[in-house]
This record gives sequence, C-alpha cells and structure tokens, in this order.
Amino acid sequence: MLEVGTKAPDFELPDQDGNMQKLSDYTGKKVILYFYPKDNTPGCTKQACGFSERHPQFMEKGAVVLGISKDSVASHKKFVEKYGLAFTLLADPERKVIEAYDVWKEKKNYGKVSMGVVRTTYLIDEQGIIVKANDKVKAAEDPEKMLQEL
Repeated sequence: MLEVGTKAPDFELPDQDGNMQKLSDYTGKKVILYFYPKDNTPGCTKQACGFSERHPQFMEKGAVVLGISKDSVASHKKFVEKYGLAFTLLADPERKVIEAYDVWKEKKNYGKVSMGVVRTTYLIDEQGIIVKANDKVKAAEDPEKMLQEL
C-alpha cells in the first residue's frame, strides 16, 4: 500500500466505455480511488452499489469515485449496466496501476495461497496527494466510511 502524504502515481486506463481516463484529469477534485478484486462478485457488488447510492453526496463534496480492477472493459460495461452504477470503473488487465499502487499481493483463501488484488481504498486530495489509505476494507462499509472521511 502506498503511504499517506505521497503523490498518487498518475495513470491512464480505459473506462467501461473504452474512453481513456487519467488521474491527472481530476486535478482540483478529491478522488476516491478504490481497487477491488472482481466484477459481479458479492463483496465487490456491495461496495460498488454503496458508492453508486452515495454518488450525489460524493459529488456535493467535490469528490469523484473511480473503481479499478483487472477486469476487461467489456466486463466493466456489463457490471455498470447490470447495477446502474453512477461512477467510473477503469480496466487494468495488465495490472500496471494495480501494481503501481501496491495492491497486488499474496492472499490466503481457505488455506490456499494465490496472488490477487487486496481490496484497498485511497483518498487523494485536489493536488494529487494521498491523504487516506485503507487496505483493511470491509466492502459493505467502505462507501459510508469514505463519505465520512470527506
């Protein structure tokens, strides 16, 4: 996980519509950048729907929500359409940004060890500095916690 107080690495990734998005496009706004393991899984769906439900409140506070996983653009598009998500999902199948933000880790699941995305949420300020970093994310609670952080 990246340290609070460090500059968030800039990146360029396609969103669910295939449009390229850069972190630097959001300079001047707060960014909630969250990394999650997989589209359409129970925890990830709860987290995404929670962010979507609170989207108007995030906007009122001048914040943008961006979700990143290693799913494809097509997978993101289906996920957004299925749940009517009101924010942007970014596709990182090559894991460039996932690794730059240090969220690709060894995970243990039922005694089996594998590599995967550790659910992590960063709050980035208007100048691109990480002001909050959490890698002990509970999917259902994360959106409300981040709203309170703002």
